[in-house]
Amino acid sequence: MGLVVAEAAFHLSGVEPKPLQRVADSGRVNTRLVCPECGSWVCGLPRDAVVRVRAGSLDDTSWLRPTRHIWTRSKQPWITFAPGDEVFEAQPLA
Repeated sequence: MGLVVAEAAFHLSGVEPKPLQRVADSGRVNTRLVCPECGSWVCGLPRDAVVRVRAGSLDDTSWLRPTRHIWTRSKQPWITFAPGDEVFEAQPLA
């Protein structure tokens, strides 16, 4: 699960993350910031004035409710989505 945070409102605390690059299916190079101790993905680099954060890296996730779902063509058949949520079978273009 990920969330989008305005770059101006984003601040990391704790150990300095390590950049890790990978090539996406689109051919674009993505840089993720990972924990240097365990390798967990924390967030991406800022892009378009937002930072995409892995929700599992937050101290408190009790307030989260997913509203946008991607790659749903590979979901388990028992998964359902709330009315009004955005649902995409693959990566949306925008």
